[in-house]
Amino acid sequence: MNFQQLRIVRETVRQNFNLTETGKALFTSQSGISKGLKELEDELGVEIFSRFGKRLVGLTEAGSDLLKVVNRILLDAENIKRVASQFSGRKKGNLTVATTHTQARYVLPDVIKRFMLDVPEVHLSLHQGSPKEIAELLLSGDADIGIATETLAQIPDLISFPCYEWEHGIIVPNDHPLLAVDKVTLEDLSKFPVITYHPSFTGRSHVDHAFRKANLEPDIVITAMDADVIKTYVGLGLGIGVVSSLAFSPERDVSLALIPAGHLFGSNFARIAVRRGHYLRAYAYDFIGRLAPDLTESALRQKIYA
Repeated sequence: MNFQQLRIVRETVRQNFNLTETGKALFTSQSGISKGLKELEDELGVEIFSRFGKRLVGLTEAGSDLLKVVNRILLDAENIKRVASQFSGRKKGNLTVATTHTQARYVLPDVIKRFMLDVPEVHLSLHQGSPKEIAELLLSGDADIGIATETLAQIPDLISFPCYEWEHGIIVPNDHPLLAVDKVTLEDLSKFPVITYHPSFTGRSHVDHAFRKANLEPDIVITAMDADVIKTYVGLGLGIGVVSSLAFSPERDVSLALIPAGHLFGSNFARIAVRRGHYLRAYAYDFIGRLAPDLTESALRQKIYA
């Protein structure tokens, strides 16, 4: 048994049991993948994968249990390298942050700028994606830190912490009739076409829940993955926007106005997440602390390695 065989098992599952794609991901031939799996199964004396002819179609019961161990072993092997790097060069290395457009565009710029000025020897990579994609990057080890509002708290293999609280706002053109309303209601909003986030993004579940609870059906005409797109179509007069209030800037959005909507949709919490058991370098805790000062390194370590 060797690490390459374990990597083949893990990657085969990631590639939906497609050995050609597994070979591409591991930079080896399909025949080399098949040979590695066969040798491991022969050594263990059990079948790891279910087969239909020569094609892999899933994991056996033994394979499902074995995959959990494989993932732990490979995670610990990666952690060994991170521990060594931690003590050989405390402020040198790589940090990968995965987040949504809203966080990357409106929350993180100042944090990242200060971090890169203070820790110049760390190479920071920023990946944008949906909350589901962020979770997958964390689980695969391709990202160290994830930041999003949706999804991250629901995945058992991730540890997540509240980062900051925010509320939705209603974006309208400067001459919109809603600006004359003292306190906007859901009934008021239901009279206009609505442009808001895709269902998997940025507190959209709170918006849907509020309308359902009021027995109202909003006329959602466009959904998008980031607030800039939403504001563009609001500016074209195609509807009113429901976005994170953080995405509105009076200086930039001069043709638009923001109506606070916390009383309609409640509060939302952006969350920071890391993979359970994933070893973080000191500068990763430094980065997290800049976003959420109450999250100390010692408290985070206790949760991550519990």
